[in-house]
Amino acid sequence: MSSIPAAADVLDPEVPVLSLPDVADRLDQPITRVHQALRDHHLLAIRRKGVLMVPADFLDENGIVKGLTGTITVLNDSGFSPDEMMRWLFTADDTLPGTPVDALRGDRGREVKRRAQALAF
Repeated sequence: MSSIPAAADVLDPEVPVLSLPDVADRLDQPITRVHQALRDHHLLAIRRKGVLMVPADFLDENGIVKGLTGTITVLNDSGFSPDEMMRWLFTADDTLPGTPVDALRGDRGREVKRRAQALAF
């Protein structure tokens, strides 16, 4: 069993995912840095068919989507499991609109983080 925390494959099969070597290439970092980012809760991964994968939506042209790491930290500190975090990030919310990941990618990170903080209560 890996020491890297990972969610079960709780995502829709249509959600594009990247292997850890692909994430390392996109971040222009060694794979050990990707492993550390996962251990430090800067990124989340799922285990799909036994292989660790990161949702492609967690990355943009600048690296890790702005606000994602802080949101993961808030959810983790609130006691959410990796499965629960992944589900929440990819569950549509008509009031955003879209999913929290969509909102983060759309530069609405403050609102997503505020909602994550509210979940703790």
